[in-house]
Amino acid sequence: MVTQSSTNAAEVRVKRQDEDLDPDSINVEELCKDRPGDEYFRLSTDGDCREVVRCDDAGENGITRLAKVRCPTGLYFDVLRQTCDWKTNVKTCDLLGKPRKVLPILKTDEPICPEGKLSCGNGECIDKELFCNGKPDCKDESDENACTVELDPNRAPDCDTTQCVLPDCFCSADGTRIPGNIEPQQVPQMITITFNGAVNVDNIDLYEDIFNGQRQNPNGCQIRGTYFVSHKYTNYSAVQDLHRKGHEISVFSLTHKDDPNYWTQGTYDDWLAEMAGARLIVERFANITDGSIIGVRAPYLRVGGNKQFEMMADQFFVYDASITASLGRVPIWPYTLYFRMPHKCNGNAHNCPSRSHPVWEMVMNELDRRDDPTFDESLPGCHMVDSCSNIQSGEQFGRLLRHNFNRHYNSNRAPLGLHFHASWLKSKKEYREELIKFIEEMLGRNDVFFVTMLQVIQWMQNPTELNALRDFQEWKEKCDVKGQPYCSLPNACPLTTRELPGETLRLFTCMECPNNYPWILDPTGDGFSKK
Repeated sequence: MVTQSSTNAAEVRVKRQDEDLDPDSINVEELCKDRPGDEYFRLSTDGDCREVVRCDDAGENGITRLAKVRCPTGLYFDVLRQTCDWKTNVKTCDLLGKPRKVLPILKTDEPICPEGKLSCGNGECIDKELFCNGKPDCKDESDENACTVELDPNRAPDCDTTQCVLPDCFCSADGTRIPGNIEPQQVPQMITITFNGAVNVDNIDLYEDIFNGQRQNPNGCQIRGTYFVSHKYTNYSAVQDLHRKGHEISVFSLTHKDDPNYWTQGTYDDWLAEMAGARLIVERFANITDGSIIGVRAPYLRVGGNKQFEMMADQFFVYDASITASLGRVPIWPYTLYFRMPHKCNGNAHNCPSRSHPVWEMVMNELDRRDDPTFDESLPGCHMVDSCSNIQSGEQFGRLLRHNFNRHYNSNRAPLGLHFHASWLKSKKEYREELIKFIEEMLGRNDVFFVTMLQVIQWMQNPTELNALRDFQEWKEKCDVKGQPYCSLPNACPLTTRELPGETLRLFTCMECPNNYPWILDPTGDGFSKK
Protein backbone atom coordinates (compact mmCIF):
# COMPACT_ATOMS: atom_id res chain seq x y z
CA MET A 1 0.00 0.00 0.00
CA VAL A 2 1.45 3.39 -0.98
CA THR A 3 1.00 6.25 1.45
CA GLN A 4 0.96 9.82 0.18
CA SER A 5 2.86 11.61 2.91
CA SER A 6 -0.43 12.97 4.28
CA THR A 7 -1.12 14.77 1.00
CA ASN A 8 -4.59 13.98 -0.24
CA ALA A 9 -4.91 12.72 -3.83
CA ALA A 10 -7.69 15.24 -4.36
CA GLU A 11 -5.31 18.09 -3.47
CA VAL A 12 -2.85 17.13 -6.17
CA ARG A 13 -5.18 16.26 -9.06
CA VAL A 14 -4.01 17.95 -12.24
CA LYS A 15 -6.40 19.31 -14.81
CA ARG A 16 -5.86 17.25 -17.93
CA GLN A 17 -6.60 20.07 -20.34
CA ASP A 18 -3.61 21.98 -18.98
CA GLU A 19 -0.43 20.16 -20.00
CA ASP A 20 1.75 22.18 -17.60
CA LEU A 21 1.59 21.38 -13.92
CA ASP A 22 -0.30 24.01 -11.97
CA PRO A 23 2.06 24.82 -9.09
CA ASP A 24 -0.71 26.54 -7.10
CA SER A 25 -2.68 23.30 -6.74
CA ILE A 26 0.24 21.27 -5.39
CA ASN A 27 2.02 21.41 -2.04
CA VAL A 28 5.43 20.60 -3.52
CA GLU A 29 7.34 20.81 -0.23
CA GLU A 30 5.00 18.29 1.38
CA LEU A 31 5.08 15.99 -1.64
CA CYS A 32 8.87 16.03 -1.80
CA LYS A 33 9.56 15.63 1.92
CA ASP A 34 11.93 12.66 2.45
CA ARG A 35 11.60 11.71 -1.23
CA PRO A 36 14.84 11.06 -3.21
CA GLY A 37 15.41 13.47 -6.09
CA ASP A 38 15.79 10.65 -8.62
CA GLU A 39 12.48 8.91 -7.75
CA TYR A 40 9.61 9.33 -10.22
CA PHE A 41 5.98 9.26 -9.03
CA ARG A 42 2.47 10.09 -10.27
CA LEU A 43 0.33 13.01 -9.19
CA SER A 44 -2.82 11.13 -10.11
CA THR A 45 -3.88 7.66 -11.21
CA ASP A 46 -6.27 9.25 -13.72
CA GLY A 47 -5.00 9.68 -17.26
CA ASP A 48 -2.94 7.42 -19.49
CA CYS A 49 -0.24 6.11 -17.08
CA ARG A 50 2.53 7.72 -19.16
CA GLU A 51 3.22 10.83 -17.12
CA VAL A 52 5.31 11.07 -13.93
CA VAL A 53 7.21 13.75 -12.02
CA ARG A 54 10.25 13.94 -9.74
CA CYS A 55 11.41 16.47 -7.16
CA ASP A 56 14.09 18.79 -8.51
CA ASP A 57 15.89 21.04 -6.02
CA ALA A 58 18.18 22.62 -8.63
CA GLY A 59 15.77 25.48 -9.18
CA GLU A 60 16.57 29.13 -8.59
CA ASN A 61 17.14 30.05 -4.93
CA GLY A 62 17.12 26.35 -4.02
CA ILE A 63 13.31 26.14 -4.37
CA THR A 64 12.09 22.60 -5.00
CA ARG A 65 10.00 22.17 -8.12
CA LEU A 66 8.43 19.24 -9.97
CA ALA A 67 10.11 18.08 -13.18
CA LYS A 68 7.75 16.28 -15.55
CA VAL A 69 8.58 13.25 -17.71
CA ARG A 70 6.30 11.53 -20.22
CA CYS A 71 6.86 8.08 -21.71
CA PRO A 72 6.75 7.79 -25.54
CA THR A 73 3.45 6.74 -27.13
CA GLY A 74 2.74 3.04 -26.55
CA LEU A 75 4.74 2.88 -23.31
CA TYR A 76 3.57 3.15 -19.69
CA PHE A 77 5.60 4.16 -16.65
CA ASP A 78 6.26 1.45 -14.05
CA VAL A 79 6.68 3.26 -10.71
CA LEU A 80 8.17 0.22 -8.95
CA ARG A 81 10.84 -0.42 -11.58
CA GLN A 82 11.16 3.34 -12.34
CA THR A 83 11.17 2.89 -16.10
CA CYS A 84 9.00 3.17 -19.22
CA ASP A 85 7.87 -0.21 -20.60
CA TRP A 86 5.31 -1.74 -22.96
CA LYS A 87 1.73 -1.45 -21.69
CA THR A 88 1.38 -5.21 -21.21
CA ASN A 89 4.37 -5.29 -18.83
CA VAL A 90 3.23 -2.47 -16.54
CA LYS A 91 0.92 -3.50 -13.66
CA THR A 92 1.37 -0.40 -11.48
CA CYS A 93 -0.91 2.19 -13.11
CA ASP A 94 -3.06 2.24 -9.95
CA LEU A 95 -0.08 3.21 -7.75
CA LEU A 96 1.03 6.80 -7.26
CA GLY A 97 4.60 5.84 -6.34
CA LYS A 98 6.98 3.41 -4.71
CA PRO A 99 6.02 2.34 -1.20
CA ARG A 100 7.58 4.67 1.37
CA LYS A 101 10.13 2.94 3.57
CA VAL A 102 9.77 2.97 7.35
CA LEU A 103 12.43 5.32 8.78
CA PRO A 104 14.15 4.97 12.15
CA ILE A 105 13.45 7.59 14.85
CA LEU A 106 16.84 9.30 15.05
CA LYS A 107 15.99 12.76 16.38
CA THR A 108 13.74 13.24 19.41
CA ASP A 109 13.48 15.97 22.04
CA GLU A 110 14.01 13.44 24.82
CA PRO A 111 16.12 10.27 24.32
CA ILE A 112 13.88 7.20 23.96
CA CYS A 113 16.69 4.64 24.07
CA PRO A 114 19.53 4.07 26.53
CA GLU A 115 22.96 5.51 25.67
CA GLY A 116 24.65 3.74 22.76
CA LYS A 117 21.32 2.60 21.29
CA LEU A 118 18.94 4.18 18.77
CA SER A 119 15.27 3.68 17.99
CA CYS A 120 13.91 1.72 15.05
CA GLY A 121 10.77 3.03 13.34
CA ASN A 122 8.66 0.76 15.59
CA GLY A 123 10.27 2.05 18.80
CA GLU A 124 12.56 -0.97 19.28
CA CYS A 125 16.04 0.03 20.56
CA ILE A 126 19.17 -1.51 19.03
CA ASP A 127 22.91 -0.76 19.22
CA LYS A 128 23.92 2.34 17.26
CA GLU A 129 26.67 0.49 15.35
CA LEU A 130 24.07 -1.90 13.86
CA PHE A 131 22.54 0.95 11.83
CA CYS A 132 23.50 1.02 8.13
CA ASN A 133 25.74 -2.04 8.32
CA GLY A 134 24.20 -3.64 5.23
CA LYS A 135 21.86 -6.08 7.01
CA PRO A 136 18.54 -5.31 8.73
CA ASP A 137 18.58 -5.67 12.54
CA CYS A 138 15.30 -3.87 13.36
CA LYS A 139 12.16 -6.00 12.98
CA ASP A 140 10.77 -3.33 10.62
CA GLU A 141 14.16 -3.12 8.81
CA SER A 142 14.20 0.65 9.35
CA ASP A 143 17.86 0.62 10.47
CA GLU A 144 18.88 0.27 6.80
CA ASN A 145 16.51 2.94 5.44
CA ALA A 146 18.29 6.16 6.50
CA CYS A 147 21.87 5.61 5.39
CA THR A 148 22.74 8.66 3.33
CA VAL A 149 25.83 10.81 3.86
CA GLU A 150 23.65 13.13 6.00
CA LEU A 151 21.62 10.54 7.96
CA ASP A 152 23.80 7.48 8.67
CA PRO A 153 24.18 7.48 12.50
CA ASN A 154 27.72 6.10 12.04
CA ARG A 155 28.67 8.59 9.33
CA ALA A 156 32.11 10.10 8.93
CA PRO A 157 32.62 13.23 11.07
CA ASP A 158 32.71 16.73 9.58
CA CYS A 159 36.12 17.97 8.43
CA ASP A 160 38.53 18.71 11.29
CA THR A 161 41.72 20.30 9.96
CA THR A 162 43.52 19.75 13.26
CA GLN A 163 43.10 15.99 12.80
CA CYS A 164 43.26 15.82 8.98
CA VAL A 165 46.78 16.70 7.86
CA LEU A 166 48.79 16.06 4.71
CA PRO A 167 50.21 13.89 3.25
CA ASP A 168 47.61 11.27 4.26
CA CYS A 169 44.48 13.33 4.81
CA PHE A 170 43.01 16.41 3.14
CA CYS A 171 39.63 18.03 3.73
CA SER A 172 37.98 21.43 3.95
CA ALA A 173 34.54 22.53 5.08
CA ASP A 174 33.24 23.40 1.61
CA GLY A 175 35.86 21.56 -0.47
CA THR A 176 37.34 24.69 -2.03
CA ARG A 177 40.45 25.23 0.14
CA ILE A 178 43.84 25.01 -1.64
CA PRO A 179 46.23 22.40 -0.17
CA GLY A 180 49.09 23.95 1.80
CA ASN A 181 47.17 27.27 1.85
CA ILE A 182 49.24 28.41 -1.13
CA GLU A 183 48.18 31.64 -2.85
CA PRO A 184 46.20 30.85 -6.05
CA GLN A 185 48.75 32.65 -8.26
CA GLN A 186 51.43 30.18 -7.05
CA VAL A 187 49.32 27.05 -7.72
CA PRO A 188 49.92 25.11 -10.97
CA GLN A 189 46.67 24.78 -12.93
CA MET A 190 46.51 21.01 -13.34
CA ILE A 191 44.35 19.55 -16.13
CA THR A 192 43.51 15.84 -16.17
CA ILE A 193 42.50 14.25 -19.47
CA THR A 194 40.85 10.88 -18.82
CA PHE A 195 39.33 8.22 -21.06
CA ASN A 196 36.80 5.53 -20.08
CA GLY A 197 36.47 2.15 -21.80
CA ALA A 198 38.35 -0.40 -23.88
CA VAL A 199 41.70 0.51 -25.48
CA ASN A 200 41.90 -0.93 -29.00
CA VAL A 201 42.31 -0.28 -32.71
CA ASP A 202 39.26 2.03 -32.65
CA ASN A 203 40.99 4.64 -30.51
CA ILE A 204 44.77 4.03 -30.35
CA ASP A 205 45.35 6.49 -33.21
CA LEU A 206 43.44 9.19 -31.29
CA TYR A 207 45.62 8.69 -28.20
CA GLU A 208 48.79 8.81 -30.30
CA ASP A 209 47.58 12.03 -31.91
CA ILE A 210 46.88 13.80 -28.59
CA PHE A 211 49.92 12.42 -26.73
CA ASN A 212 52.39 12.49 -29.61
CA GLY A 213 55.55 12.74 -27.47
CA GLN A 214 56.24 16.30 -28.67
CA ARG A 215 53.98 18.20 -26.25
CA GLN A 216 55.69 19.11 -23.00
CA ASN A 217 54.59 20.60 -19.70
CA PRO A 218 56.53 23.64 -18.39
CA ASN A 219 58.86 21.31 -16.42
CA GLY A 220 60.08 19.71 -19.67
CA CYS A 221 58.15 16.44 -19.16
CA GLN A 222 55.67 15.04 -21.68
CA ILE A 223 51.97 15.62 -21.04
CA ARG A 224 50.12 12.57 -19.64
CA GLY A 225 46.60 11.16 -19.41
CA THR A 226 44.73 8.60 -17.28
CA TYR A 227 42.94 5.60 -18.84
CA PHE A 228 40.11 3.87 -16.99
CA VAL A 229 40.25 0.56 -18.85
CA SER A 230 37.33 -1.86 -19.18
CA HIS A 231 38.25 -5.43 -20.08
CA LYS A 232 36.16 -6.64 -23.02
CA TYR A 233 37.69 -5.78 -26.43
CA THR A 234 40.80 -4.23 -24.84
CA ASN A 235 44.14 -4.72 -26.62
CA TYR A 236 46.55 -5.32 -23.74
CA SER A 237 49.68 -4.80 -25.82
CA ALA A 238 48.41 -1.25 -26.47
CA VAL A 239 47.74 -0.75 -22.74
CA GLN A 240 51.28 -1.96 -22.05
CA ASP A 241 52.66 0.66 -24.42
CA LEU A 242 50.55 3.46 -22.86
CA HIS A 243 51.98 2.48 -19.48
CA ARG A 244 55.53 2.39 -20.88
CA LYS A 245 55.05 5.97 -22.10
CA GLY A 246 54.15 7.13 -18.59
CA HIS A 247 50.37 7.33 -18.84
CA GLU A 248 48.36 6.15 -15.86
CA ILE A 249 46.32 2.96 -16.17
CA SER A 250 43.30 2.57 -13.85
CA VAL A 251 40.29 0.23 -13.91
CA PHE A 252 36.75 0.75 -15.16
CA SER A 253 35.50 -2.78 -14.25
CA LEU A 254 35.77 -6.24 -15.71
CA THR A 255 32.29 -6.83 -17.18
CA HIS A 256 30.97 -3.23 -17.56
CA LYS A 257 27.48 -4.69 -17.04
CA ASP A 258 24.86 -2.45 -18.62
CA ASP A 259 22.47 -2.58 -15.65
CA PRO A 260 23.20 0.62 -13.66
CA ASN A 261 21.52 -0.85 -10.54
CA TYR A 262 24.05 -3.70 -10.48
CA TRP A 263 26.69 -1.10 -9.63
CA THR A 264 24.61 1.01 -7.24
CA GLN A 265 23.48 -2.04 -5.26
CA GLY A 266 26.66 -4.10 -5.71
CA THR A 267 27.87 -6.21 -2.79
CA TYR A 268 31.41 -6.14 -1.46
CA ASP A 269 32.12 -9.32 -3.45
CA ASP A 270 30.70 -7.80 -6.67
CA TRP A 271 33.05 -4.82 -6.38
CA LEU A 272 35.96 -7.08 -5.47
CA ALA A 273 35.42 -9.32 -8.49
CA GLU A 274 34.88 -6.37 -10.86
CA MET A 275 37.70 -4.04 -9.82
CA ALA A 276 40.37 -6.26 -8.26
CA GLY A 277 39.61 -8.79 -11.03
CA ALA A 278 40.06 -6.11 -13.70
CA ARG A 279 43.37 -5.03 -12.13
CA LEU A 280 44.60 -8.64 -12.06
CA ILE A 281 43.84 -8.99 -15.79
CA VAL A 282 45.56 -5.72 -16.74
CA GLU A 283 48.62 -6.50 -14.63
CA ARG A 284 48.98 -9.95 -16.15
CA PHE A 285 48.22 -9.30 -19.82
CA ALA A 286 49.66 -5.75 -20.07
CA ASN A 287 52.70 -6.86 -18.04
CA ILE A 288 52.32 -4.04 -15.48
CA THR A 289 54.36 -5.16 -12.48
CA ASP A 290 55.07 -1.90 -10.62
CA GLY A 291 51.87 -1.78 -8.53
CA SER A 292 50.81 1.44 -10.25
CA ILE A 293 47.14 0.51 -10.90
CA ILE A 294 45.60 2.28 -7.93
CA GLY A 295 42.49 4.04 -9.30
CA VAL A 296 38.87 3.05 -9.91
CA ARG A 297 36.00 4.59 -11.85
CA ALA A 298 32.51 3.09 -11.58
CA PRO A 299 30.61 2.32 -14.81
CA TYR A 300 27.83 4.87 -15.41
CA LEU A 301 29.46 6.71 -12.45
CA ARG A 302 27.18 4.56 -10.27
CA VAL A 303 29.06 4.60 -7.00
CA GLY A 304 28.63 1.50 -4.80
CA GLY A 305 28.34 3.23 -1.42
CA ASN A 306 30.37 2.01 1.56
CA LYS A 307 30.77 -1.49 0.10
CA GLN A 308 32.79 -0.19 -2.86
CA PHE A 309 35.07 1.87 -0.63
CA GLU A 310 35.57 -0.91 1.95
CA MET A 311 36.74 -3.13 -0.89
CA MET A 312 39.04 -0.39 -2.22
CA ALA A 313 40.69 0.10 1.18
CA ASP A 314 41.17 -3.65 1.64
CA GLN A 315 42.67 -4.00 -1.85
CA PHE A 316 44.93 -0.92 -1.54
CA PHE A 317 43.22 1.11 -4.24
CA VAL A 318 44.26 4.71 -3.54
CA TYR A 319 41.50 6.70 -5.25
CA ASP A 320 38.03 6.66 -6.78
CA ALA A 321 37.12 9.00 -9.65
CA SER A 322 33.34 8.54 -9.92
CA ILE A 323 31.64 11.06 -7.63
CA THR A 324 30.34 14.23 -9.27
CA ALA A 325 30.04 17.66 -7.67
CA SER A 326 27.34 19.96 -8.99
CA LEU A 327 28.32 23.04 -10.91
CA GLY A 328 29.22 25.72 -8.40
CA ARG A 329 30.79 29.18 -8.37
CA VAL A 330 34.11 27.76 -7.12
CA PRO A 331 35.22 24.21 -8.08
CA ILE A 332 36.11 21.57 -5.49
CA TRP A 333 39.55 20.11 -4.84
CA PRO A 334 40.00 16.32 -4.51
CA TYR A 335 39.65 15.16 -0.89
CA THR A 336 40.12 12.10 1.30
CA LEU A 337 37.12 10.27 2.71
CA TYR A 338 38.34 10.03 6.31
CA PHE A 339 35.93 12.92 6.90
CA ARG A 340 32.54 13.71 5.43
CA MET A 341 32.22 14.67 1.76
CA PRO A 342 32.22 18.47 1.42
CA HIS A 343 29.39 18.59 -1.14
CA LYS A 344 26.00 17.02 -1.81
CA CYS A 345 25.80 13.51 -3.23
CA ASN A 346 24.23 14.44 -6.56
CA GLY A 347 23.77 11.93 -9.33
CA ASN A 348 25.55 8.66 -8.56
CA ALA A 349 22.07 7.32 -7.62
CA HIS A 350 22.62 8.94 -4.20
CA ASN A 351 24.76 6.03 -3.00
CA CYS A 352 27.89 7.93 -1.96
CA PRO A 353 29.97 6.54 0.91
CA SER A 354 28.73 7.77 4.30
CA ARG A 355 31.44 6.16 6.48
CA SER A 356 35.10 7.07 6.96
CA HIS A 357 37.45 5.44 4.38
CA PRO A 358 41.23 5.82 3.77
CA VAL A 359 40.60 6.60 0.09
CA TRP A 360 41.04 9.74 -2.03
CA GLU A 361 38.07 11.00 -4.05
CA MET A 362 39.14 12.58 -7.35
CA VAL A 363 35.88 14.47 -7.54
CA MET A 364 34.41 15.21 -10.99
CA ASN A 365 33.50 18.91 -11.00
CA GLU A 366 30.68 19.48 -13.46
CA LEU A 367 31.51 21.61 -16.50
CA ASP A 368 29.57 24.75 -17.32
CA ARG A 369 28.27 24.10 -20.82
CA ARG A 370 26.57 27.42 -21.54
CA ASP A 371 27.49 28.97 -24.88
CA ASP A 372 27.51 32.48 -23.43
CA PRO A 373 27.93 32.35 -19.64
CA THR A 374 27.37 36.11 -19.33
CA PHE A 375 23.93 35.88 -20.90
CA ASP A 376 22.54 32.33 -21.10
CA GLU A 377 20.00 30.96 -18.67
CA SER A 378 21.21 28.57 -15.99
CA LEU A 379 21.78 25.05 -17.36
CA PRO A 380 22.71 21.99 -15.30
CA GLY A 381 26.39 21.11 -15.62
CA CYS A 382 27.79 17.97 -17.25
CA HIS A 383 30.41 15.64 -15.79
CA MET A 384 31.68 13.85 -18.91
CA VAL A 385 32.47 16.17 -21.83
CA ASP A 386 30.33 13.95 -24.09
CA SER A 387 27.34 14.37 -21.76
CA CYS A 388 27.28 18.11 -22.61
CA SER A 389 24.52 17.44 -25.14
CA ASN A 390 24.34 21.01 -26.45
CA ILE A 391 27.86 20.83 -27.95
CA GLN A 392 27.36 20.27 -31.66
CA SER A 393 30.38 21.99 -33.21
CA GLY A 394 34.12 22.38 -32.69
CA GLU A 395 33.62 26.07 -32.05
CA GLN A 396 31.21 25.37 -29.17
CA PHE A 397 33.62 22.75 -27.78
CA GLY A 398 36.47 25.28 -27.86
CA ARG A 399 34.38 27.83 -25.98
CA LEU A 400 33.48 25.20 -23.37
CA LEU A 401 37.15 24.31 -22.81
CA ARG A 402 38.32 27.92 -22.44
CA HIS A 403 35.43 29.08 -20.29
CA ASN A 404 35.83 26.17 -17.84
CA PHE A 405 39.60 26.63 -17.78
CA ASN A 406 39.06 30.27 -16.76
CA ARG A 407 36.52 29.27 -14.07
CA HIS A 408 39.18 27.10 -12.39
CA TYR A 409 42.21 29.29 -13.16
CA ASN A 410 40.67 32.53 -11.93
CA SER A 411 39.33 31.10 -8.66
CA ASN A 412 41.08 28.42 -6.56
CA ARG A 413 42.83 26.53 -9.40
CA ALA A 414 41.29 23.20 -8.44
CA PRO A 415 42.29 20.57 -11.06
CA LEU A 416 40.19 20.79 -14.24
CA GLY A 417 38.95 17.35 -15.30
CA LEU A 418 38.25 16.70 -18.99
CA HIS A 419 36.67 13.25 -19.06
CA PHE A 420 35.91 11.53 -22.37
CA HIS A 421 34.76 8.42 -24.12
CA ALA A 422 37.11 8.21 -27.13
CA SER A 423 34.21 7.61 -29.55
CA TRP A 424 32.90 11.15 -28.91
CA LEU A 425 36.24 12.77 -29.82
CA LYS A 426 36.36 10.58 -32.93
CA SER A 427 32.78 11.32 -33.95
CA LYS A 428 33.83 14.68 -35.40
CA LYS A 429 37.33 15.54 -36.59
CA GLU A 430 36.83 19.10 -35.41
CA TYR A 431 36.47 17.93 -31.76
CA ARG A 432 39.90 16.29 -31.84
CA GLU A 433 41.44 19.33 -33.58
CA GLU A 434 39.87 21.70 -31.06
CA LEU A 435 41.19 19.68 -28.10
CA ILE A 436 44.74 19.63 -29.53
CA LYS A 437 44.53 23.37 -30.25
CA PHE A 438 43.47 23.98 -26.63
CA ILE A 439 46.31 21.80 -25.26
CA GLU A 440 48.92 23.63 -27.33
CA GLU A 441 47.51 27.02 -26.35
CA MET A 442 47.69 26.06 -22.65
CA LEU A 443 51.24 24.75 -22.99
CA GLY A 444 52.23 28.20 -24.24
CA ARG A 445 51.79 29.38 -20.64
CA ASN A 446 54.19 28.60 -17.82
CA ASP A 447 51.66 27.59 -15.16
CA VAL A 448 49.45 24.89 -16.77
CA PHE A 449 50.27 21.16 -16.52
CA PHE A 450 48.53 18.17 -18.14
CA VAL A 451 48.95 15.43 -15.54
CA THR A 452 47.55 12.09 -14.38
CA MET A 453 45.24 11.54 -11.42
CA LEU A 454 48.16 10.13 -9.42
CA GLN A 455 50.26 13.22 -10.18
CA VAL A 456 47.46 15.44 -8.80
CA ILE A 457 47.53 13.45 -5.55
CA GLN A 458 51.35 13.64 -5.45
CA TRP A 459 51.20 17.44 -5.73
CA MET A 460 48.46 17.68 -3.09
CA GLN A 461 50.47 15.53 -0.68
CA ASN A 462 53.43 17.84 -1.11
CA PRO A 463 52.02 21.23 -2.24
CA THR A 464 54.78 23.01 -4.17
CA GLU A 465 54.71 26.54 -5.53
CA LEU A 466 55.07 27.18 -9.25
CA ASN A 467 58.61 28.52 -9.08
CA ALA A 468 59.85 25.25 -7.50
CA LEU A 469 57.98 22.85 -9.78
CA ARG A 470 60.81 22.31 -12.28
CA ASP A 471 62.54 20.25 -9.58
CA PHE A 472 59.39 18.54 -8.23
CA GLN A 473 60.72 14.98 -8.17
CA GLU A 474 57.35 13.16 -8.08
CA TRP A 475 56.57 14.55 -11.56
CA LYS A 476 59.98 13.62 -13.00
CA GLU A 477 59.40 9.87 -13.13
CA LYS A 478 59.16 8.65 -16.75
CA CYS A 479 59.58 12.31 -17.70
CA ASP A 480 60.61 11.84 -21.33
CA VAL A 481 60.20 8.32 -22.67
CA LYS A 482 62.23 7.10 -25.62
CA GLY A 483 62.48 3.66 -27.17
CA GLN A 484 60.24 1.12 -28.83
CA PRO A 485 57.13 -0.82 -27.74
CA TYR A 486 57.76 -4.01 -25.79
CA CYS A 487 56.59 -6.10 -28.75
CA SER A 488 55.66 -5.14 -32.29
CA LEU A 489 53.58 -8.25 -33.02
CA PRO A 490 51.42 -9.23 -30.04
CA ASN A 491 49.72 -12.61 -29.70
CA ALA A 492 46.15 -12.43 -31.00
CA CYS A 493 44.66 -15.15 -28.79
CA PRO A 494 41.23 -16.40 -30.00
CA LEU A 495 39.53 -17.46 -26.78
CA THR A 496 36.21 -18.63 -25.37
CA THR A 497 34.84 -18.95 -21.87
CA ARG A 498 31.93 -20.89 -20.42
CA GLU A 499 30.66 -17.60 -18.97
CA LEU A 500 30.09 -16.05 -22.44
CA PRO A 501 28.72 -19.02 -24.40
CA GLY A 502 28.95 -18.79 -28.17
CA GLU A 503 31.44 -15.91 -28.17
CA THR A 504 35.00 -16.13 -29.42
CA LEU A 505 36.98 -13.07 -28.37
CA ARG A 506 40.49 -12.04 -29.36
CA LEU A 507 42.85 -11.11 -26.56
CA PHE A 508 45.85 -9.13 -27.85
CA THR A 509 48.80 -9.43 -25.48
CA CYS A 510 52.60 -9.52 -25.52
CA MET A 511 52.35 -12.26 -22.87
CA GLU A 512 51.44 -15.92 -23.33
CA CYS A 513 47.85 -16.74 -24.32
CA PRO A 514 45.69 -18.02 -21.43
CA ASN A 515 43.49 -21.13 -21.72
CA ASN A 516 40.19 -19.21 -21.57
CA TYR A 517 39.01 -15.68 -22.16
CA PRO A 518 39.43 -14.04 -18.72
CA TRP A 519 36.06 -13.23 -17.15
CA ILE A 520 34.46 -12.61 -13.79
CA LEU A 521 34.74 -16.14 -12.32
CA ASP A 522 38.06 -16.81 -14.03
CA PRO A 523 40.05 -13.54 -14.23
CA THR A 524 43.37 -15.21 -15.01
CA GLY A 525 41.93 -17.34 -17.80
CA ASP A 526 43.57 -20.42 -16.28
CA GLY A 527 40.29 -22.33 -15.90
CA PHE A 528 37.36 -22.24 -13.53
CA SER A 529 38.00 -22.45 -9.84
CA LYS A 530 35.63 -24.66 -7.86
CA LYS A 531 32.99 -22.54 -6.15
